[in-house]
Amino acid sequence: MELIDIGVNLAHDSYDADRDAVITRAASASVVQLIVTGSTLSSSSAALALARAHPGRLFATAGVHPHHAGELTAAELPRLRALLAEPGILAAGECGLDYYRNYSPQPAQRRAFAAQLALAAECGKPLFLHQRDAHLDFLAALRGHAGALRGVAHCFTGGEAELHAYLELGLHIGITGWICDERRGRQLQALVRLIPAGRLLLETDGPYLLPRDLTPRPPARRNEPAYLRHIAATVAQLRGEALDACAAHTTAAARTLFGIAGSPAGIC
Repeated sequence: MELIDIGVNLAHDSYDADRDAVITRAASASVVQLIVTGSTLSSSSAALALARAHPGRLFATAGVHPHHAGELTAAELPRLRALLAEPGILAAGECGLDYYRNYSPQPAQRRAFAAQLALAAECGKPLFLHQRDAHLDFLAALRGHAGALRGVAHCFTGGEAELHAYLELGLHIGITGWICDERRGRQLQALVRLIPAGRLLLETDGPYLLPRDLTPRPPARRNEPAYLRHIAATVAQLRGEALDACAAHTTAAARTLFGIAGSPAGIC
């Protein structure tokens, strides 16, 4: 069995003391490849450095999260364009809209998102997308996207109407440990079986979103890619699938969307 964690913030400082051990534990848990999320220009550069240090095993995205939308000035666009041209960068993002936190003004968020949609079209790479409490503006931006729309609605937690809208646009759907939460994840538990095989992807979003039902609980309450197998088992059970079958179609979907070759030699 092989799993791919399509979204982990591995450049986060909570991994500084044991990052190599985290990667080793992931491989031991059948998580053979990781896509490291870039959410600022600096974290995107750090994600690329990690991918270069672990070729074939780690990959990266490059983008600016809506929380940091003000960072993506006209002067910084060439820097992001250059990152997206790097072969280790598989997707544009994490980008999108977040009206729940509103850490950046909404007009700034929309400008940064539009700029990144344009860059994704220019470089021909899929999108790694974030949306919270901004569905209508998010949908309008995607429908106005100039390129062929490919990408993943990362950490999907929305309702059935949002799910169908994203599927109709051709997006993949990323499922995290949110689905393991008996309180917040109940709606998602009912929807996950509606995602077609080939459009479903799995991610931890570590160090965030530690599965609530994981036992024993890690002392630091930090999520990591090794726990993706637990998420996969939950998803498989809710879909009425064998774990091996769920792993096979989610891994194949990730490799197709992001253009990832098979796992490197020595990982099983």
